[in-house]
Amino acid sequence: MKKFKHIAGITLLLALTGGGIWLNSLLPIITGYAAKNLASAVFVSGREASEVEALDLNFSFIRYTGNTVDSVNKTVTSRFLWASSTAAWREGYGVTLLRGATADELRAQKYPLQIQEPASEQPLPEGDSAVSARMAYVGDAFMKGRAYGGHPFAFVVMHRGGAVCERYDEGITPQTRLLSWSMAKSFTNAVAGAMVRDGLVDINAPTGIEQWQEDGRRDITLNDLMQMQSGLEWNEDYGARSDVNLMLHCAEDMGLYAINKPLQQKPGTRWYYSSGSTNIVMRCLRDKFPTQREFLSYIDRRLYTPLDIRDAVFEEDMSGTPVGSSYLYLTARGFARFGQMYLDDGCVGDERILPKGWVAYTATPASDSRGAYGSFFWLNRMDYNDIPSWTEREGSKPDRLPDAPSDVFYCNGHDGQRVYIIPSKELVVAVLSYSPKPDGVIDFNALLRDVIEAIDN
Repeated sequence: MKKFKHIAGITLLLALTGGGIWLNSLLPIITGYAAKNLASAVFVSGREASEVEALDLNFSFIRYTGNTVDSVNKTVTSRFLWASSTAAWREGYGVTLLRGATADELRAQKYPLQIQEPASEQPLPEGDSAVSARMAYVGDAFMKGRAYGGHPFAFVVMHRGGAVCERYDEGITPQTRLLSWSMAKSFTNAVAGAMVRDGLVDINAPTGIEQWQEDGRRDITLNDLMQMQSGLEWNEDYGARSDVNLMLHCAEDMGLYAINKPLQQKPGTRWYYSSGSTNIVMRCLRDKFPTQREFLSYIDRRLYTPLDIRDAVFEEDMSGTPVGSSYLYLTARGFARFGQMYLDDGCVGDERILPKGWVAYTATPASDSRGAYGSFFWLNRMDYNDIPSWTEREGSKPDRLPDAPSDVFYCNGHDGQRVYIIPSKELVVAVLSYSPKPDGVIDFNALLRDVIEAIDN
């Protein structure tokens, strides 16, 4: 009997030790998520900390973090059990989760471009007044009545280049910068497109990444990465210590974290969703410029300025690379203007930003995506009966939009961020929201159906 008690005691000790090690490995993710997102919401978006904690951070272990907002030093420190993480705001750069350096060390790097005030951004051009009148019911039902679910922050509809609906939640204004989450991937598509037009990059050539030259990864192209068919090992399920969580909350250089993943499939043959792929692409694009200043200046000159986006914040990791997978902050008007550029075949007015054929390329299904994904944009071309067969390994699923035209392509971000581009209806629909799964999910199909009905009638 003593022998069995001894064995049971050892087993319990091992279980507790293993559980402690597992929990300890999660703490940087738990505290890092809270610190980063609370700091950005407060110091970039200008939201109230209590409101963010009650809404955006009210899930899983994140809701139990203790958060200290230092308004003087512009930092947030989040604690859970014996661990803590700190995120620091810097002018121009937004918020960076501190990994491997202090806030003072990071702030020694001054933003190299001139900072412009959000108020300098111009209002959207007005659309047809009759269409606007019909759209009023949809906008009010969504924003005030919560008729389509979720907690929308901003809702902008552009028809034929003019705004026919623009609504904001309490505390959110046209000048409020809101988080893209994975809609930033689509913006990374635009940076690549502008660079292709300027002859700075060839998306169909091997990347030339040094770490890949001794194995099959040498054949991976930017196109493979942008179509989510790189063949690299990746886990995007957001569970515990998945790759995406480790990259966003633990890695100093997010692109390098993904670069170091081994090859699992032949490049260009297997589709699966990977935020790591986008951060590799952004790192490759940055490396085409001698300095960070020249890269940021290029984005400002080739994209922000033509789009009249004067207050963008594309947050960076500790290496100084914009987090192309996740951390772009724009106003709702900025997101709508971005969608309008794609509706207008990559042009802003008479100025061509993206090369001819780039938008068509963007909306062409990747070979193994089953009609659901193009190049850092989602599509509405798959058989909806096939959606249940998508696995958690693939990390994300397309919106079910049976009542929307098949030519829809769209930016899709975590927790209900969307920019829908609908060429056949000359429509852009931008939604910034908090719409967590499984509860509170916005019914985007019903929303688009009613928007289209208001436009058509």
